[in-house]
Amino acid sequence: MRRSAFLVALLALPFAAPAAAQGTPAERLRALFADEWEWRLREDPLLATQVGDARYNDRLPSVGLADQERRTTQNRAFLARLGTIPRDSLEAADRINYDLFQREKRNEVEESELNAYLIPITNREGFHTFFPELPDNVPLANVADYERYVARLRAFRQYAREHAELMRRGLREGMVLPSVSVRGIESTLRPHVVDDPMKSLLWKPFANFPVGVPEAERARLMAAGREAIAESVVPGFREFAEFMQWEYVPGARATIGASALPNGRAYYAQRVRNYTTLDVTPAEVHRTGLAEVARIRAEMETVMRSTGFRGTFAEFLQFLRTDARFRVASEDELLMRTSLILKRMDGELPKLFGRLPRMPYGIRRVPEFIAPRTTTAYYSPPSGDGSRAGYYWVNVYDLPSRPTYEIEALSLHEAVPGHHIQLAIQQELGDVPNFRRFGGVTAFVEGWALYAERLGKEVGFYTDPYSDFGRLIYEMWRASRLVVDTGIHDQGWTRQRAIDYMAANTGLTLLNITNEVDRYIAWPGQALAYKTGEMKIRELRAYAERELGSAFDRRRFHDVVLGSGSIPLTVLEANVRAYVEAARAGK
Repeated sequence: MRRSAFLVALLALPFAAPAAAQGTPAERLRALFADEWEWRLREDPLLATQVGDARYNDRLPSVGLADQERRTTQNRAFLARLGTIPRDSLEAADRINYDLFQREKRNEVEESELNAYLIPITNREGFHTFFPELPDNVPLANVADYERYVARLRAFRQYAREHAELMRRGLREGMVLPSVSVRGIESTLRPHVVDDPMKSLLWKPFANFPVGVPEAERARLMAAGREAIAESVVPGFREFAEFMQWEYVPGARATIGASALPNGRAYYAQRVRNYTTLDVTPAEVHRTGLAEVARIRAEMETVMRSTGFRGTFAEFLQFLRTDARFRVASEDELLMRTSLILKRMDGELPKLFGRLPRMPYGIRRVPEFIAPRTTTAYYSPPSGDGSRAGYYWVNVYDLPSRPTYEIEALSLHEAVPGHHIQLAIQQELGDVPNFRRFGGVTAFVEGWALYAERLGKEVGFYTDPYSDFGRLIYEMWRASRLVVDTGIHDQGWTRQRAIDYMAANTGLTLLNITNEVDRYIAWPGQALAYKTGEMKIRELRAYAERELGSAFDRRRFHDVVLGSGSIPLTVLEANVRAYVEAARAGK
């Protein structure tokens, strides 16, 4: 799973469009993209930091109700301006940019009209989980960097209050998380309500200054940091924890499906279209999921028999969940096994790609304060200015829930050839607008990473049948999401039915299954992207192999798939078909 370094939330500042359209259609389009990007960075200072623009490193986004309304008004204005540019007068590449920009802005307006911003956090993601990681995601090399960091600490209390403002409106209007999604959320908030600022995770930069900060400045900066944490960060977390405890959790809804929200069926249908990038209904996605589950189940049965196991499928899953041979003895062993797999894959990458990214990646532990409630691993992309690598975050909480037979598939998904290869290459594309370089279409991003898991079979991984079964567990996990997500949000499934369905089919540990189901409840539609995208990439590869025969080049195919960044699946299909036609013609 890709996890952005920050929750994207927008600061509403006035933005003036040009008084009159000037230049050719292509020039007007590029000017629109440039103006919108400048506006976007001002709106979201955390995004600006992430992409390497330091101009707003002393600010946090403003996310109050008025800011959300102003943002929607501006997005409508951008769409109107786009509509004045004659699309048919543009070259093919610019028509793609036009369509992608239009799609993105329309989605943002639709989400706002459906009041999606009134649920700004989930049980596992939001400002409350991203902010404590601020020291790992901002520059801290000199005095100016530290002063900007302190300014952000001072702004946190207001930032938290604005999130509570949105959520109070959500309580009044029925746009509220299910109670199961906020049960125990205080465990992610209370660790930041400390009696001593030096115990805060946000104190870390003051405990070890870089050489770029002179000794004479350090006491002053430490005092400023201590004050900002004590007077803004700690009260901000305390107030938000109290709001959650006394207002939000008691007001959370008993239902779990998005269809129970105001205008919920329209809301979920929009989520399905957005996350799959296809014009499909929840019922169609559900049927596709059932078919994929049946197909993968047959393959799992074959691999199970190859191990010599003679019991039932359910008994084999129980064996995998409980046998000591599949457990690591320590956190370090889990990290070392992961590192060895990835270092082996690093050496195989030239067999799979003609183009590789310049940016490296690293491995880190998932922070303790969110580890019990979050997924088994995730990835954060590199900074846009090249100053910070990409990172694969490994969850070392509850080691019995991290079986060894999952390590290969998980690591190939989150790091290489999965998220890191795709997102680092995307950031290095020099011929696409910034909204594409630093954006992401979930069906493509997650579809590629799931496709990348299978690539391991092509370069010597999964030789152990248990590890190959682990790969199938992960594929089944994503296929079952199509069934479970639509079951919960469209067909009235209970939480327990979803847990039981995944337990019977996936082979994941029960802790992971429970965390995953709770994630789907809180984040409708997102889980549909993985399998939808992977199926499309595999379909297009089969098409290219069939059409090109012996002329098919795996490395070239992958370069084509990744060469435009993350794009809707319809655009990907057009790109691959154009590549096949050109290859047929010998171009």
